[in-house]
Parts: sequence; structure tokens; C-alpha cells
Amino acid sequence: MNSMRIVDSGTIHPSIRKLLSLATSMEKVEIEYKNYINYPNRTLFAFQLEGENVGCIGVEISRLKLCEIKHIAVSSELRGKGIGSKMISFVLDMYPSVFAETDSDAVEFYRKYGFKITSLGEKIPWCRTIFM
Repeated sequence: MNSMRIVDSGTIHPSIRKLLSLATSMEKVEIEYKNYINYPNRTLFAFQLEGENVGCIGVEISRLKLCEIKHIAVSSELRGKGIGSKMISFVLDMYPSVFAETDSDAVEFYRKYGFKITSLGEKIPWCRTIFM
């Protein structure tokens, strides 16, 4: 059975650590996890498949009620199976205005969900994707 759940344990589960490391660097996993646990405007969700954490998506809500996707990751063994799509759809159903900053490799992933793509103009080709 597939399900999304809020990750709220004070101790990071090894599977969540591994997933979060795919969306950030291994050095930043502890800091990012603590931010999800300690700040009420940040939430980390886990996507579970048959009771196992196989994906995660983290969001931050601003004062303007904008939802920013901070992290998204799917277990490398299960990529291409629609898990990322289910997590994006879950967030889009929960929040009316969603955006993310991503690298150029993920732009098409966001575009297929109706995100408007704009460049941030930096030397590294990062893009801001805004759902309209």
C-alpha cells in the first residue's frame, strides 16, 4: 500500500537520511532534518511503499502562504515509477501556490506539472519553477 506521512521523529531514520542525502549533500542532512523538525513552517513528508520509506518531499511555507519545495528524492532503485509524480501531486493538492528552485536537469519534471520556468540568471543554470 502507498501512503504519504509526515516525518516528525526527533531521530532521523536511516532510510530518511539516505533519501534526504539524495536531495542535498550528506554533510547537510542533519541540519536540514533538524530544520524540518524544529521549524513549524517546514514539513518533511515520506512516501511509503509497503511500509518502506522510498521517497521524501520537504516543503516550507512562507508568510505569503507560498509553498516552496525544498527537497524531493526517490530511492534510486524506484525512480521512473511515478513516485516523484505522486509526491508533487500531493503537494499541489495541499497548497494553492507552489514553487521550487532546481537545477536544469529537473526543469522538465516540473514543467509537466504546469510549473512556469524562469531562470534565476546565475552562472550555474539554476531555475525557479513557479506553479501558476
